[in-house]
Amino acid sequence: MNDQTDTPSIKNARILIVDDEPRLLKSLCDLLTEQHFAPEQALGGRDACNRLRAEPFDLVLLDLRMPEVDGHDVMAFLEQHRIDVPVIVISGEASFTSVSRALRRGAQDYLRKPYDPDELLTTVNNVLQKRALEEAHEAVQAQLQRSEELHRYIVNTSPDIVFMLDNEGRLCFVNDKIESLLGYAPSELVGRHFRHLIDEQDIRRGLQALEDPDISADNPRTFELRLKTRGSRKPNRHFEITAFPIGDNPVNMLPSDGVAGNTRDATIYGSARDVTDRKEAEAFINFQAYHDLLTRLPNRALFQDRLMLAMTQAERKDQKLAVMFLDLDRFKVINDSLGHGMGDRLLQSVTQRLGGCLRGGDTLSRFGGDEFTLLLPDIESREDARRIARKLIDALKAPFQLGEHEVFVGVSIGIALFPESGNSIDELIQAADIAMYHVKASGKDGYRFFSDTMSVDSAHRLSLERDLRQALVRDELRVHFQPQVSGSSGDIVGVEALVRWQHPERGLLYPRDFLPLAEETRLIADLSEKVVELACRHVGRWIREGRDDLRLAVNLSPIQVDHPRFVDNLMECLTETGFPPENLEIEITENVIMTDLEQISRKLRKLAGHGVRIAIDDFGTGYSSLNYLHRLPIHTLKVDQSFVHGIRRGEEGACIVNAIVAMAHGLELDIVAEGVETDLQLAYLRNLGCQQIQGFYYGAATPAAEIERRLFGRRPVPTAI
Repeated sequence: MNDQTDTPSIKNARILIVDDEPRLLKSLCDLLTEQHFAPEQALGGRDACNRLRAEPFDLVLLDLRMPEVDGHDVMAFLEQHRIDVPVIVISGEASFTSVSRALRRGAQDYLRKPYDPDELLTTVNNVLQKRALEEAHEAVQAQLQRSEELHRYIVNTSPDIVFMLDNEGRLCFVNDKIESLLGYAPSELVGRHFRHLIDEQDIRRGLQALEDPDISADNPRTFELRLKTRGSRKPNRHFEITAFPIGDNPVNMLPSDGVAGNTRDATIYGSARDVTDRKEAEAFINFQAYHDLLTRLPNRALFQDRLMLAMTQAERKDQKLAVMFLDLDRFKVINDSLGHGMGDRLLQSVTQRLGGCLRGGDTLSRFGGDEFTLLLPDIESREDARRIARKLIDALKAPFQLGEHEVFVGVSIGIALFPESGNSIDELIQAADIAMYHVKASGKDGYRFFSDTMSVDSAHRLSLERDLRQALVRDELRVHFQPQVSGSSGDIVGVEALVRWQHPERGLLYPRDFLPLAEETRLIADLSEKVVELACRHVGRWIREGRDDLRLAVNLSPIQVDHPRFVDNLMECLTETGFPPENLEIEITENVIMTDLEQISRKLRKLAGHGVRIAIDDFGTGYSSLNYLHRLPIHTLKVDQSFVHGIRRGEEGACIVNAIVAMAHGLELDIVAEGVETDLQLAYLRNLGCQQIQGFYYGAATPAAEIERRLFGRRPVPTAI
């Protein structure tokens, strides 16, 4: 059999390789040139769009992660301009969102970097063959006089299995492709019933589809089946079957090659396309959505689904269940000492030991970090839960061998029983969490059942959480503003919105009193959205009254930024409040960016496209990577107040400030120094060319009325030292 690249429709195929890495472009180009293709290079997405608009290509090999115009943008460009060219994604990006989005955009296949050359060439050949087959089918419809010759070519070179069945369902013809895909020689299948190829679980569905009375040449039946491979060493494969009845002279449709029986009896003509890779990709994406990829355990979402089902069954059958919250002891020390790689290996080993302690119906979930949750359905009493807890503790007592290191970890376990400890998912998990913290407080490496009398702190925490939920409903949140002042003129050029809580009983509460709880209970997103709305209404009014250059800075929580509708929600808020996007500056920390740089960069670029400014808060305390500063639409760096306070200690304390300001100037970014309190600090920062100053020197955060008086009143803002 000739190499696939000798096929006329594939040889010298024009392939556009799109990547932002010149070395990878050259490597792919050399590989494809050796296989007699005609590859061309596009450095980045913008170059690719220009090339695709100007000239035709047979295939595009596309990277996803590129600056400015990424792979998703290129696929959107193809769709928008109706450029019909198949795309194979070659990318190191493997997040669920990116893979799913690429497939929805119409990518024919998805290969991860680093790619295997043989796999890449096979994929390229398959996609080009598929393209050739589609074009050939169109030619069949357009040129009926050449149908027999063209069909012979299609069948002989088809990447799919082509077959014909008689009225009894026996194979009259099958092409040679079945041997490479399933391991059968065509000669041993002709004359046998089609059902012998179908997986036992799919036989009934397959036969019913072929017997459908509505099936016709104009209305072919398409369905998916698993077909058996020869022998038992290889798993059965998934195929998409397309079948339809044929007319009175089917013999004219057959090629001269291949193995055929009595084809004059043929009544069904069909093809079977191998979709195993697609099905496996779908299964993997589904697995990612509900499992932790490191430990392969159910994630929080799947655990909550199973807990809800178990609670429903327990309530119906008047049974008990237990929820355990597990937190590893000493894990952070090991992770920080030996590195995240060893920490990941330790989590996998811990998972194996914990799993060996469980019953068949139990669900162990990784809740996040070194925290796990465990569902024990259908228990008789708390003694059953106590017995499992002891087994879990004992299972982790033996040391773990991590390379040359022998390490020890323990586990603190909180236990909540249903229905005594709560009647909802959140109540049970929270009760188990509280009980676990009591174990931690009393010495770790043990277990404890939740009790209503567990410390005043727990009651205070729950009460404060309830009050915080009510605060969002009762409009008890207040926004104070701290001025941001021009370093040269002393004029107020912006204000930062800072939240306060006017508690009906405890008075005015500051962020340190309730923000940690808001983050822990995931109320922080709702709280942040409320603060943004209130701030936009206040500052928007000042802008409309004449301060059209006034900038509003708001600090956003990681949970809010991570939300899929973050950009849409923010823009809807600006529209509803009538706030001009170009007057808004959102502040995020470096750690938020580095959790998922690709995802965050897309959101920030979209916001910047609307005119919103982006600031990095507490710069210098996180990753401080020049890489993201170049890749993201950053406008402002905010120097953390801890560095500003170091100015008073002389050159040694001020060197970090010097470096940050110099870097910001080099990158043409604005800079805001936080925590400025003294004349010395102000003078030093002015001499460095720091554009904006924020801190107690110009005033603490105050209610909107005070800021409004300073903006529109006669009292001058201090400008001299």
